[in-house]
Amino acid sequence: MGKVYLLGAGPGDPGLLTLKAREVLSSADCVVYDYLANERFLDDCRSDAELVYVGKKGGEHTLSQEGINELLVQKALEGKRVARLKGGDPYVFGRGAEEAEQLLEAGVEFEVVPGVTSAVAGPAYAGIPLTHREYASSVTFITGHEDPKKKKSAHNWKALAQSGSTLVFFMGVKNLARITDNLLKAGLAPETPAALVRWGTTCEQESLAAPLAEISERAREQNMKPPALLVVGQVVELREKLNWFEKLPLFGKGVVVTRAREQASSLLRILQDQGACCYQFPTIAIKALDDYSGLHRAFRNLTTYDWLIFTSVNGVRVFWKELAGQGLDSRSLGGCLVAAIGPATAGALRERGIEPDFVPDKYVAEHVVQGLVQRGISRARILLPRAEKARDVLPEALVKAGAEVDVLPVYRTRPAEESGVKILEAIREGKVHFITFTSSSTVENFFHLVSAKDLSMYVPGQVKLACIGPVTAGTLQRHGFQADLQPEDYTVSGLAGCLRQAVACS
Repeated sequence: MGKVYLLGAGPGDPGLLTLKAREVLSSADCVVYDYLANERFLDDCRSDAELVYVGKKGGEHTLSQEGINELLVQKALEGKRVARLKGGDPYVFGRGAEEAEQLLEAGVEFEVVPGVTSAVAGPAYAGIPLTHREYASSVTFITGHEDPKKKKSAHNWKALAQSGSTLVFFMGVKNLARITDNLLKAGLAPETPAALVRWGTTCEQESLAAPLAEISERAREQNMKPPALLVVGQVVELREKLNWFEKLPLFGKGVVVTRAREQASSLLRILQDQGACCYQFPTIAIKALDDYSGLHRAFRNLTTYDWLIFTSVNGVRVFWKELAGQGLDSRSLGGCLVAAIGPATAGALRERGIEPDFVPDKYVAEHVVQGLVQRGISRARILLPRAEKARDVLPEALVKAGAEVDVLPVYRTRPAEESGVKILEAIREGKVHFITFTSSSTVENFFHLVSAKDLSMYVPGQVKLACIGPVTAGTLQRHGFQADLQPEDYTVSGLAGCLRQAVACS
């Protein structure tokens, strides 16, 4: 028999998923999930895992609660390790306890992995601590989703109003006027600070603060919609001072990342840490070669080379994977000097115990060759592992400088099997502010998926185009577009810095 894990996904920020929940997700045979504020949680699942959506579509449940309970039992009886993924915490205004009772009744082993509840995380990201020695010493969580047809509320409004606690109402927007009326009638002062936090912890977070008597009207004026929390209490006064998340430099800005999935993580991390809403749209895919016999021969002759030049993280990754497959390690490089074209590539080498002998200040062929000439390559023998199809500027320049160069393909790039429909939809809805290009390949393949005519309706104007360097900008120009942004140092961190500066100056 299998086992069911009731997992809390947290409020939306993937970084708030617990280590234990991530471990369960990565090993589960079957993942049964509700609507998630961020579907990136599913990236942690095994590629062969069965994914079953049981949330709402078009306002209708795809499966009733009874059906979900039966599904969990069935999958466990099939001997599967089942992850039941729920937003927030399974036991805080979720129905995790009901599912646990059903599993227990069926004799199925289960385990609960608590999640960060939105009641804590949402206000924290909006600058509202739920307790504070000078403002509140207790907090009360309340559902705001009561049936308005009920003759009598289940809440003791008078007790809530007189408690002195910070009050946090889940699903509070739909019945906001009713909640505030009840609190005011129960004696809570009209000027009591209150706040709404919508989509807390995500890049789409919105927050609104107003006195209790005015919050409902202000929410209507700003068209505040679910899902949102209502926080009532003196702690809301700290929001303006402590609201760190909404002050991040790229907060709420939509950025399209066109790098291959294997390469995108570093840029995504930088952008997301600065509050951007990232649209991952890989225009290229990294593929292995069918035959690595040429690389294996090179391994046996490494001692005949003076320099080994890596131009990408992918080249390093494949080189070392094949090296290990031949029973070899970094010692095989022997007396070779090693060059890394860019800090990310240098970092990949350091992870494998190799400190690069040369990293150029600028990552274009002229600067690379100039730096190597100063280190004496005029008669050097150089091995250059790289993509199967790549510009020949660097090897040609090295040969011109007097070096003997063996270009060795170690991986290939292919246009990604993506559709441009979702990206165009996001652009049309005004959600995209920047599109980033980190190589000529990303430009070429982007326009294979999105027509220049469609993009020209929004560029220049709504959307700015950012290129990592002059070569990429030149490729973009051949498609009829000018790069709006280009860093002085041709790195992903420099690219992110350009976006930051553009937002600051807008």
